[in-house]
Amino acid sequence: MTNRPRFRRLVVLAIALMSFADLGITACTTAGSGGSVNVLASWTGAEEGAFRSVLQKFTDETGITVNYTGNRALNQVLLADIQNGQPPDVAVLPSVGELARYIRSGDVQPVDGIFGAHPTDSYSAQWLQLLQAGMGKLYAVPVKADLKSIVWYNPAAFPYERPTTWGQLTAIGDDLRANGKTPWCVGMGATPASGFPGTDWIEDILLHQSGPAVYQQWAAGDLAWTSPEVRQAWTTWGEIVAQPGFVRGGPTAALLTEFSDAGKPMFANPPSCSLEHQASFIMGGYRNVAGPDGNLLQPGTGFDFFPFPAFDANAAGVEPTEVSADLAAMFQPSENARMLMTYLASEKGQAVWPLRGTAFSANKKLLEQNVYTDPVSLKIAETLTSMDTLCFDASDLMPAKMSDAFFRAVLEYIADPGRLDGLLDSLEKVRTGIQHDDWLNVPCGGSTR
Repeated sequence: MTNRPRFRRLVVLAIALMSFADLGITACTTAGSGGSVNVLASWTGAEEGAFRSVLQKFTDETGITVNYTGNRALNQVLLADIQNGQPPDVAVLPSVGELARYIRSGDVQPVDGIFGAHPTDSYSAQWLQLLQAGMGKLYAVPVKADLKSIVWYNPAAFPYERPTTWGQLTAIGDDLRANGKTPWCVGMGATPASGFPGTDWIEDILLHQSGPAVYQQWAAGDLAWTSPEVRQAWTTWGEIVAQPGFVRGGPTAALLTEFSDAGKPMFANPPSCSLEHQASFIMGGYRNVAGPDGNLLQPGTGFDFFPFPAFDANAAGVEPTEVSADLAAMFQPSENARMLMTYLASEKGQAVWPLRGTAFSANKKLLEQNVYTDPVSLKIAETLTSMDTLCFDASDLMPAKMSDAFFRAVLEYIADPGRLDGLLDSLEKVRTGIQHDDWLNVPCGGSTR
């Protein structure tokens, strides 16, 4: 927590808000204002380079210098900065749960108005609702978004119709194994969040198997981990990860393989696995893989995806879709910080990363600008911006203590599926030990439960 007097903070906030009462979305085009703004995010390496391209465009337009710090230990660094009374002007948080933590402590400021006078011209009503984090006000900008309810494959080595139901998907897995092939590429390694690919699996299964209302109840901490719906999601996933011959290298390889490397064997000659359940960001890694001809893989011909399949009872309806987002939040209210937030929300700022082929935007105006130049990226962007059945990643909504326990339980389940009941009992003890006010109740799939 900051050691500045709260009265002073409120005065600074009021002045900043009055200064911008009439600026709206045009603020980002005001050139030559000078000064600087400090930004903290977790991105390093290629991701940092891509984000710096966004920030440089902002500097070119406004004259405001951006001092960027990238650190994988973002949560620890940010908390220390706040406790020392020196938070960044803007921080990009990896989950809604982390955002809510700082909203409750009073360290994040609302950003109502930065989406312009008609925000639904750029963002769907559901995205705007999701960005309220169940708090009733807008507190964040989705710097980039990811589609999670998808399964990747190699078109050159996949002689099947794309499945639309879970039954069809499992039939393909059975056929591959019967023909001496391994259906699934799986990797759980992701320090410091190893296990997250498994949580994505369980979330997707629960969402499609039991529906958005149950999913929302579970993500909000109102459904026991020992409930039939949650247990069924785990055992359904176990039909893949716990079955001999279904995962490349078996459980040991799944535990030791980095998530970023898990899908690469799909493109070997011959492939040593055929399918990967992973979010849309992974196509940035696929683009760097050389195919059998020595050329880098191209979207659509070298790799493609199909939506996470419906469970047969729901096959006739529009399926809900799991999403996630990296969220920029304003910790120090100032004219420069608000200008940056406005720019990040605008289609001009949002367009920079998609042009590099590694990120996607929730801003639907980018579709009008034709920034997505390949069919795979276009399909992802259309789903992210046009559907009204979106649900935020459940583990991203959960309190950190719960999501950390979820990650660990996934790893332990892969190592020994026979421990499932004990793992669910342990997860339930964690849930009941968390105060109700620490949970988020964010609408899912159009639900307003």
